[in-house]
Amino acid sequence: MRERRGERQVRSSAEAVIIGAGIMGCSIAHALAERGLRDIVVLEKDAIGRGATADAAGGIRQQFATETNIRLATYSVRVWESFQERFGQDISFRQQGYLFLLTKPEEEPSFRASLALQQRLGVPSRWVEPAEIRVLNPHVKLDDVYGGTFCPEDGWADTYAATMGFANAARRLGVEILEETPATGIRVEGGRVTAAETPAGPIATPLVIICAGPYTRLVGQLAGVDIPVDPYRRMSFITEPFDQLPPTLPMTIEFATGLYFHPESGGFLFGMANREEPSSFNKTVDEDWMVTTVEALVRRCPAFAEANVMRGWAGFYEVTPDDNPVLGFLGEPEGLAVAAGFSGHGFMQGPAIGVCMAELILEGAAKTVDITPFRPSRFHEGALAPEHNVI
Repeated sequence: MRERRGERQVRSSAEAVIIGAGIMGCSIAHALAERGLRDIVVLEKDAIGRGATADAAGGIRQQFATETNIRLATYSVRVWESFQERFGQDISFRQQGYLFLLTKPEEEPSFRASLALQQRLGVPSRWVEPAEIRVLNPHVKLDDVYGGTFCPEDGWADTYAATMGFANAARRLGVEILEETPATGIRVEGGRVTAAETPAGPIATPLVIICAGPYTRLVGQLAGVDIPVDPYRRMSFITEPFDQLPPTLPMTIEFATGLYFHPESGGFLFGMANREEPSSFNKTVDEDWMVTTVEALVRRCPAFAEANVMRGWAGFYEVTPDDNPVLGFLGEPEGLAVAAGFSGHGFMQGPAIGVCMAELILEGAAKTVDITPFRPSRFHEGALAPEHNVI
């Protein structure tokens, strides 16, 4: 049954309501529907894949410092590799590798330890000396680089195409995705979730899953809970097409500053985090920071002096106290779950998160990857598990 409010209609009830139709919301919706839970409504205040997912650089990597992140990334890479065959959607996954450049000797012990863990878990990452870096990317200046790491399976993909692949697959299984329909409330009665409220009326449901990215704390407050996820502005830029650099270069990252660049649409996409900037919902492009970023880019790779910036945009990292996501049920109220706070590495883990959250919801525990280290209760338990490899 549907309720009508003006021209827009919403159904009066659903077995589950997901808030947010980015990569996480759509992946979870698909994984639940694939396992039999198909009476699902996804609420999206804007359009599918047009929030934080659309602003992401699309990076996909397995080079992490914690076992949980490595396993989530490795599972996801296998899905990204076969995505077109499985979902009928070309996501332009370019496995040209991730190359980390290290300029501070104190970085080496943690990177060496992470590398050993990655290799133990089957990731083909390796330590690279400056001589090999010159082969992988002969265009970067290495006067202050003493080494780095490289994984040839890493790369980047089209975030919007990937999100639409999950969304369309979920819809084929019966999931309803409502665009331009924000969640305006989460009704709680007797200590449990009973409905998600929208401008078009309430949807009675025993299960609400918050996948609201940088807006997660605000959405959680609708149910009277505080989820420690804060938004931080991140700006990206893309150059006009130019032929000074080959399109076969890997994603190259100067770890100390977070400067990165990779080929994109005949030019190059690049960015650098302003780690001194406080949390905010500011999405304007800071022209001064663009100049700072371009100067850092040209210092590292002088060929960019010949490039012109075509455009820039700002999005958000959704950051938690330990730079890891919040995954699972919140405990109180009953029936409220969350998958958010990925601190810059959410898109790449989307396939695994969908499966793990579906397993947790339907079977009581995630079996594909153990995600208990990322449980919401860890913050008040003092059980943080920091991820140091954050760009």
